[in-house]
Amino acid sequence: MNTQIFLNGITLQELAEAIAPLLQTKQVANTAPENELMTRDEVCKMLSFNKTSLWKHTKSGKLLSYGIGNRVLYRRSEVLSAVKPLNK
Repeated sequence: MNTQIFLNGITLQELAEAIAPLLQTKQVANTAPENELMTRDEVCKMLSFNKTSLWKHTKSGKLLSYGIGNRVLYRRSEVLSAVKPLNK
């Protein structure tokens, strides 16, 4: 299916002004990922851990996990705050 949109009677400036709020909304959403939930694979990649190490840190209480359905997820902000003392 080939979909085309033709804009007649609108200048480039008017088009830019019309889509500017949409772009700003997307940028705000991308700059606040603190409450973003991450999978075990994403956390392992971020911390350069394997799943066994991640499991040990979760069981010891160093990392807090959330069970949603049959998935295990982690909050990005909590993972970063748990790692922060390691970086000092």
